[in-house]
Amino acid sequence: MKVLVTGAAGFIGFHVSQALLARGDEVVGIDNLNDYYEVSLKEARLGLLIPLQGFRFIRMDIGDRASMAALFAEEGFDKVVHLAAQAGVRYSLENPHAYAESNLVGFLNVLEGCRQSRIKHLVYASSSSVYGANESMPFAVHDNVDHPVSLYAATKKANELMAHSYSHLYGLPTTGLRFFTVYGPWGRPDMSPFLFVRAILEGRPLKIFNYGKHRRDFTYIDDIVEGVVQVLDHIATPNSEWSGLKPDPASSRAPWKIYNIGNSQPVELLTYISHIEDALGKTAQKELLPLQPGDVEHTFADVEQLRADTGYAPSTSIESGIRQFVTWYKEFYKVIG
Repeated sequence: MKVLVTGAAGFIGFHVSQALLARGDEVVGIDNLNDYYEVSLKEARLGLLIPLQGFRFIRMDIGDRASMAALFAEEGFDKVVHLAAQAGVRYSLENPHAYAESNLVGFLNVLEGCRQSRIKHLVYASSSSVYGANESMPFAVHDNVDHPVSLYAATKKANELMAHSYSHLYGLPTTGLRFFTVYGPWGRPDMSPFLFVRAILEGRPLKIFNYGKHRRDFTYIDDIVEGVVQVLDHIATPNSEWSGLKPDPASSRAPWKIYNIGNSQPVELLTYISHIEDALGKTAQKELLPLQPGDVEHTFADVEQLRADTGYAPSTSIESGIRQFVTWYKEFYKVIG
């Protein structure tokens, strides 16, 4: 297949591109290389992708309507994996307009390109953040998610609704994946594993919100990538049993699906930090702080629907995943000891 991967220089996009290339697909990766976090890390990821047979990189902003339309018209993609977005819950409190430009306008440009080019399947990133004020555990795709507690979450919920309208109007098969706290080698520096390892190595105290009582469904990148590729191959179809009298929030009469993709084994933040301390052989200084605005207190993915439909089976333990991340971090940043 010829696959467009948006956000190819990002954490998940980089790994998904590698997996698609490894199985023989042609990948066109786009990214705007913005400075939300260190550009050098994005460039290092691209440095590994660009030499690979079947990969081509185009620097492009998904918010650029004309460039996106031209890209779809010229390339003839079979499928699209849309991972480009303005990420981060806390940053959405500081710069809300970035989320509208990338996550709403940019996503509309992707949808229009898919419609015009008759793409066989669009798989796009949603987020566990959409569960917002929902307190029913584990989070299930069949639950209502109408109470986001951050603008970031609201834009991801909007993506699911926008995708549904295109699936309904134009028969475009779309699948949204609600990612649960992805971590691993080449991860994002704004995410907790990165922040914690860096602070411990530099001897700085860790800022631990909600007094460390957060429980997160940490999911290792290899398990995420396996799920993304499985879903890409499992093209969304209409649910023949769907009823408007009792609507299922995760499916439709249109070719539209929503899945959770996580480890389904939540871990308390202080326990997670203890595993990082073990992997580093160093004890962290801890600054315990209250819950941050916009944060969800706990995440816990019910992945049964994804397992039933694709065979998804995450297998990386938290201890193994952290060890692999720490090993990569020390090699990449040339940490001695």
